[in-house]
Amino acid sequence: MSNIFSDAIVYSLNTDKQTEYDNILTEHVLLFQLSGEMTFETSEQRIIAQPGQIYLVRKHQFVKATKKPTEGQDYNAYLFILKEDVLRQYALEKSIVVPHQLQTQFKNFLLSNNRLFDSLGSSLSFHAREQLKPDHPLSILKIREMIEILLYTNPKLQDFLFDFSQPHKIDLEKFMLANYKFNVGMEHFAMLTGRSLATFKRDFKKVFGDSPGKWLHDTRLKEAHYQIQKNGKKPSSVFLEVGFESFAHFSNAFKVKYGYSPKSAAI
Repeated sequence: MSNIFSDAIVYSLNTDKQTEYDNILTEHVLLFQLSGEMTFETSEQRIIAQPGQIYLVRKHQFVKATKKPTEGQDYNAYLFILKEDVLRQYALEKSIVVPHQLQTQFKNFLLSNNRLFDSLGSSLSFHAREQLKPDHPLSILKIREMIEILLYTNPKLQDFLFDFSQPHKIDLEKFMLANYKFNVGMEHFAMLTGRSLATFKRDFKKVFGDSPGKWLHDTRLKEAHYQIQKNGKKPSSVFLEVGFESFAHFSNAFKVKYGYSPKSAAI
């Protein structure tokens, strides 16, 4: 799985071939479907976006997306990223507070197109071409314009846009790749990523496609193998560095995975 976002607020997705990919949405997204079809599936929905349609898609979702050219036309769409820091600033200025219990009420919306969205969609070509940074003044203005249009056309979207009920949740993949070597209990990984243990295990499965225990086991062995074979480190020191509790446990696990002992890997 990969994240569709990098450092810009608008992406132009163009292709003459059908493509499929899995993503995790870390921000709210507006999909402006220009030509072709976008099929995206979450754990609860399957949506087929047609040309001219606009969808508002909620953050913190696993999405399987398919881009499909149709009737001799290339696939073409804009993805507009509603950065949370701008939403937070707007909510602060307007004294907007959304009750915590509303956090799961709304998922994804098909928005009614109108002249305001037409005008906004036309203006996105510049941002898609320039790939402006999220903190660029024009990017911030564009996001605020989008917020105003969304609330003007559908005031109920306030509960969707300004639901910050889980602000403490952090990027699970980034955190685990940076911290997998620490030999701490699973409940500590969960706590430091802002999740309950059950949510951590569920989110982990979506991100890595495996259980936390197995992924930690395999990733630590892979790193140990690399350090021993490529960097010439001693097995007796590596096992602690990568998070194993005992050399005996490490040595046995290493041999099961690679078919030879850690000492043999150094030869």
